[in-house]
Amino acid sequence: MPVTNVTHDIDTRTITIHAEFEAPIGRIWQIYADPRQLEKIWGPPSCPATFVDHNFTPGGRVNYYMTGPEGQRYARWWEITAIDEPNSFAFTDGFSDENLNPVDNMPVSTNAYTFVEEDGRTRATYVSTYETAEALQKVLDMGVIEGASSAINQIDELVRS
Repeated sequence: MPVTNVTHDIDTRTITIHAEFEAPIGRIWQIYADPRQLEKIWGPPSCPATFVDHNFTPGGRVNYYMTGPEGQRYARWWEITAIDEPNSFAFTDGFSDENLNPVDNMPVSTNAYTFVEEDGRTRATYVSTYETAEALQKVLDMGVIEGASSAINQIDELVRS
């Protein structure tokens, strides 16, 4: 399994996930840069994603929704804040309504994804920081760690195909 460690810290309002992939950094970068590849790994297997907009540039907007087993949709948005291809990218992440409009009363996080290649493998660190401890607790209660971990664990299979 690619995920090697997951921690959360209420005091710093963070979730940190470490993973290691059986692929070079450029291949891992392609997954995040290409919405059709990202759809194959974003969200847990039981809740696949559909990316409607994917402007993967600083200032760009990404809109997507995940579809649950009963057909329910869970929409989200990103605003890309920085890109250092293929080493890292950062974005703000929040919840959306069914029309892909941001929902103000749900948690928002800032995220930094970093990648380091070593011996043809890629080590990744995913850090999400929430505005408040309550916001972090809300997403923890919603199962964010389980969902994110199961999504990340799909990457090795995708790079093998």
